Amino acid sequence: MPRETRFQRLLEVVRRNFPCDAICLLEREGGQLIPRAAQGLSPDALGRRFVIQNHPRLAQILDSRKPVRFVADSQLPDPYDGLIDNSEDHLYVHDCMGAALYIDDTPWGVVTLDALDPHAFDHFDLDVFQAFLGVAAATVRAASWIQRLEEQLERRQKILLSQSVHRATTDIIAESQEMTQLINETQTVAASDLTVLITGETGVGKELIANYLHHQSIRASEPMVYVNCAALPESLAESELFGHVKGAFSGATENRTGKFELAHEGTLFLDEVGELPIIVQSKLLRALQNGEIQRVGSDRQHRVDVRLIAATNRELKKEVAEGRFRPDLYHRLSVYPLVVPPLRDRPADILPLAGFFLERDHRRMGVRGVRLTHVAKHWLSGFSWPGNVRELEHTLSRAVIRALSEGQDSTQVIELDVSHFGAEAVPDGATLRLAKPVEPLVDVPLNEAVDDYKRRLILARLKHFQGNKAATARSFGIDRGNFVRQLQRLDIN
Repeated sequence: MPRETRFQRLLEVVRRNFPCDAICLLEREGGQLIPRAAQGLSPDALGRRFVIQNHPRLAQILDSRKPVRFVADSQLPDPYDGLIDNSEDHLYVHDCMGAALYIDDTPWGVVTLDALDPHAFDHFDLDVFQAFLGVAAATVRAASWIQRLEEQLERRQKILLSQSVHRATTDIIAESQEMTQLINETQTVAASDLTVLITGETGVGKELIANYLHHQSIRASEPMVYVNCAALPESLAESELFGHVKGAFSGATENRTGKFELAHEGTLFLDEVGELPIIVQSKLLRALQNGEIQRVGSDRQHRVDVRLIAATNRELKKEVAEGRFRPDLYHRLSVYPLVVPPLRDRPADILPLAGFFLERDHRRMGVRGVRLTHVAKHWLSGFSWPGNVRELEHTLSRAVIRALSEGQDSTQVIELDVSHFGAEAVPDGATLRLAKPVEPLVDVPLNEAVDDYKRRLILARLKHFQGNKAATARSFGIDRGNFVRQLQRLDIN
């Protein structure tokens, strides 16, 4: 049973026996608590990362060996204020309790129960609740054992479990099938030493995937050196990559170590590799083929042991065809390609990502909390996000500032609606709308009229999603295969 399914079933059992409006299981990773399963909370709650020192209630629960209940008029801010997902109104939690889960005398995380009724937990049998906590700890322990065994099977024996970095540590928010599959694929190739080429549109998170790949590899304890190839002037690119000796050129007043040497036994990440000048591409190819580099102005060869990861938003095949990128280097870099899907193709990630950014922003901006209206959630999920995750992040940050500038009280939960996202973020047709109903035609059979309406509706929705059939099918709530058959039947190309 997958760990997520195991955790969801655990919460269902606890909630049946201890009724509440919301329940959440959070795992501790360093100085933060990460939601692993939740019921009754807004979907964006799963994307939030609760920094323990910023949430005194969670800190108090984590430090106690016994369940902790907070009085209804407690002045400590509640991390879930405004996140109970059953109304458009601000719903502040009135009854809150939680308990730490321990494995081998080490706090694994916490389970929290919240209710809108301030007397909801007055008659809880704490002895029975303690018994359920024991079951919860055993469930977490079993899930952890299974996960560790799977990691050991997937990775080389050299990778220690203590060095493994979970996706949450690198802040990869992935609830969609597309990103989950990419993460699994990344974990698989990370165990090898193959060169990886990460492609995708601007803002999809290529650098994040590169970081995750490095931290899952056997080189995780060594450095990952980052190079932005787009920012390298042609005259200095070779020196930046391979280093130079004193006097090699004007301004070379001392020896300089290049990025390849700095990344020895670690990982070298070449971001925007498609921007490298042709003359530097040939020297990069030689370094990859021979594992040797030569500093500018030196006759001496240096052997380096480097795992290379490259990323680009360009279509390198097209660049090769047009003579701007060496074909031999392209094949050398793309030993194992990873494609990061655009945000419009993984709408299931939008709200969790929004929750992650809003949780970070509300602390940074000094407000009590930030909540999305249902209309805002619908708009966020339906927008195509041409700028991808980066655009989503900036749009949400601007929205919080707009809400504050309009006079919303920073001591209360800030509520974001579509208007706060700004006119520039709302292109024509961004909000999903049904096609207008057809005029009643007395001479058209019912089945033909229904097919005509379906055809108009599908064409409008396809236009909204820029012809993406998978995203359109998801918006209708049907699988892609069934949707394609509908297109064929309705003669829609």
